[in-house]
Amino acid sequence: MTVTTGELGDTTEGAISDADLVVHDAVVLTVDEDNRIYENGTVVVEDGVLTDVRTTRDRDRACDANRVIDGEGRLVMPGLVNAHTHLELTPLLGAFSDLDLMEMMSGMTAIYGQIADGDYDYLTEAGYELAALNFLAGGVTTVNSMDVRPSAGAETFGEAGLRGFFGPALSDLFWDVPVDEQFDRARDFIDEYHDTYGGRIRATINPHDDWSCTRELWERTAALAAERPDLLVHTHLLELKESNTMARANGAEDSLDLLDDVGLLDDRLVAAHFRLADDEDIRRTAEADASVAHCPSIFCYWNTDGDVQWTPVPELRAAGVDVGLGIDDHYWHDSYSMFGEARQARLAANLKRSAGQYSSMELVRMLTVEGAEALGIGDEVGSLEPGKRADVILLDVDKPKFTPLTNIPAQVTNNAAPADVATVIVDGDVLMEDGDVKTMDADAVRDRVGTAVDRFEAETDWDLGLGESEPPSTLDVARDVPKRGPAQLLGRLVFQSIKDRLPS
Repeated sequence: MTVTTGELGDTTEGAISDADLVVHDAVVLTVDEDNRIYENGTVVVEDGVLTDVRTTRDRDRACDANRVIDGEGRLVMPGLVNAHTHLELTPLLGAFSDLDLMEMMSGMTAIYGQIADGDYDYLTEAGYELAALNFLAGGVTTVNSMDVRPSAGAETFGEAGLRGFFGPALSDLFWDVPVDEQFDRARDFIDEYHDTYGGRIRATINPHDDWSCTRELWERTAALAAERPDLLVHTHLLELKESNTMARANGAEDSLDLLDDVGLLDDRLVAAHFRLADDEDIRRTAEADASVAHCPSIFCYWNTDGDVQWTPVPELRAAGVDVGLGIDDHYWHDSYSMFGEARQARLAANLKRSAGQYSSMELVRMLTVEGAEALGIGDEVGSLEPGKRADVILLDVDKPKFTPLTNIPAQVTNNAAPADVATVIVDGDVLMEDGDVKTMDADAVRDRVGTAVDRFEAETDWDLGLGESEPPSTLDVARDVPKRGPAQLLGRLVFQSIKDRLPS
């Protein structure tokens, strides 16, 4: 990829008129088609839209815009896109970190089952606030979240000024909530929240995955998607070895064949993980114009099988598939950092394969414009170009850690951290300036989270101490795990596995 540096412009241009916001004399990483970088750049915003991105002119510094930001020592770039995440259990950061895999999975499944039954609203509401606060402060301006009861998330992110895709997860083999009730909730959520908060909050349809949904649920999902052709379909796909096994139990050749059968393999599909995709899966995904969200940290932390191939992201991108980066369950690996997710994507791929799987600019694009394209909003956000919405972040690069300020894409993907984000702008509105969040009361959020965690400990016998986290006893966890759905799931997988071994 070609990175060009803008030259200092002339001084004859007049003052900028009618602008709402101007940033001047900043390093500007545009992430446009040519990946232009301006050494001394100006960004102009009017009515929430970027109207000019160019080299700074002398009169920019004294222009008559409503707000003028001196960008000296700042790197200006598009807001980050978290293309796949779950937010409700954010207050449990640190709770799962040192458990073994089965402890983590059983504990998480029990908690999600109780959330599905209507418990722990106090915890999940506090979780959305904490997630919004930390992602905002870390430069994440767009999230795509699949949760159990996402109404509080839509409201919290909307009121904070952020951009988000939300929808309730649908599954008939993961928990025991009646399917009719799940789809009623999904329709109600869509009706209430889609295209709200000035269009920043949008609803999605969320079949949970290809290993905990029956064909009947996939068919009902397709019917809902046909009713609402304006919505994305967001799922976990080809995440586990059990994915294709369950697809065969559902009467299909494999997971993509199942989605194709029911009419969901198309340009509205956002598939998280895609870890086990082969060449044929990549070809079919590219032909369908579907998208992928790559979440490297979660599998680096909780890898279930070291022999399983790594997600074939370079091959997906080479085939023309839009691939964004997602942080997934950030409370499973204790990190809100999308910059860290880009670094992890490189390190994991290089370790599993060989060095040179990505250039730094490719990772920057996956953090921004390719994540936006994966969510179907690449024409609105993701790069700094005239005509796009003004989702912009400013990093403080006047620090020893960024000295010397060379190879900006590498600095962003290898060195930057959430703490380096100084200012955040969404739709032209300044949500955080010089580290001061304007749209949320950070102290009040922290107080509510502390109260929620104390109550959760008292109600569940989890011990979330300073030294380590201790989950309830195995018997207590087993008591709370959903029974009917998971039992059917395991039965189907076992039966199909036996069937697969029989002579054809």
